[in-house]
Amino acid sequence: MVSGKMKPLVENNSVIREMFEEGKRLAAIYGPENVYDFSLGNPNVPAPDEVKEAILEILQEEESTFVHGYMSNAGYEDVRETIAHSLNERFGTDFGENNILMTVGAASGLNVILKTILEPGDEVMVFAPYFVEYGNYVGNYDGALVVVSPNTIDFQPNLEEFKRKITEKTKAVIINTPNNPTGVVYSEETLRQLAGILEDKEKQFGRGIVLLSDEPYRELAYDGVQVPYVTRYYKDTVVCYSYSKSLSLPGERIGYLVIPNELQDSRQVFTAASIANRVLGCVNAPSLMQRVIKRCIEKGASVNLAAYDRNRNRLYEGLTECGFSCIRPEGAFYLFVKSPVEDEREFCSRAKKHHLLLVPGSSFACPGYVRIAYCVSYEQIQRSMPAFRALAEEYGL
Repeated sequence: MVSGKMKPLVENNSVIREMFEEGKRLAAIYGPENVYDFSLGNPNVPAPDEVKEAILEILQEEESTFVHGYMSNAGYEDVRETIAHSLNERFGTDFGENNILMTVGAASGLNVILKTILEPGDEVMVFAPYFVEYGNYVGNYDGALVVVSPNTIDFQPNLEEFKRKITEKTKAVIINTPNNPTGVVYSEETLRQLAGILEDKEKQFGRGIVLLSDEPYRELAYDGVQVPYVTRYYKDTVVCYSYSKSLSLPGERIGYLVIPNELQDSRQVFTAASIANRVLGCVNAPSLMQRVIKRCIEKGASVNLAAYDRNRNRLYEGLTECGFSCIRPEGAFYLFVKSPVEDEREFCSRAKKHHLLLVPGSSFACPGYVRIAYCVSYEQIQRSMPAFRALAEEYGL
């Protein structure tokens, strides 16, 4: 009964989710305090107080038929205008409500825009390491994923290989900064060079190439690091955003697309994306959460960056003291640690014996590394240190 298109997805079910389920199984056996699950990017930091306040205010002050009813497929006009104004204030952009399309999180947003622009056989390029689901999203619309190999020196995109691999079939490029799984923020110089390459290729091929900037971690940047706003560097950019991390709302599935006026055929793309939102089955982003986002922006709600920063510092320092090697993340909430053996899956398997659940880098097209999500409680990080030390000792670190 399962379609041929779905069977390989079932067979290659996300390793991250499998590790998450394994964590629940081990917790039932050994007790949750004795299992150190670093697999899933599920924020442990509570949502800001403004979220609860907004929900209560909306339910008390606004008509229920309005709050719980249909609206334009693109979302409430006033919500979109509020988001556009906030972006303009922060990044010096010039967006309006007709540049913002509300989506069911960033994953849905990526699917909406890929359905909007892809023809069967079109190529979509990604930079390894990359979020594992990108390949599935591209495959949903019969596109072909083209992977640029990782630059393991500093994990900025490998632009030389990127330039060589662009073809006349290239329709889109997905970037993710701050990056999952490395925590790297793509520099302004990187984005300028990337934009220059794309502009040259657009002229060469006589067709547009869309840069899709996947940004669920935009607000999670440390030590004063600035995350450049990509539309300022390349006109054919679409931004995919989610509030899952910035407001600790992963289960609420609320985000948006930014489709700038400068994008080629911008109005047609926006209209088509609004229809794609509907025909994908979402129809529109969750009504109540759209209203919540508007009030949270007006109230100045923000992520508890200090909690993630504390976790980042403790885990980075603890692991490097054990002898493990990794770059210090500038953003997001992941450490990308070099495996002490070539086969990082074997390393993850041995870590599990110490009740440490880590995700192999092969899941991100970057073998030889493991991802450790530090969006957990600080107490879990503290409790896990003896297990990491014991693991390091097994490898003579």
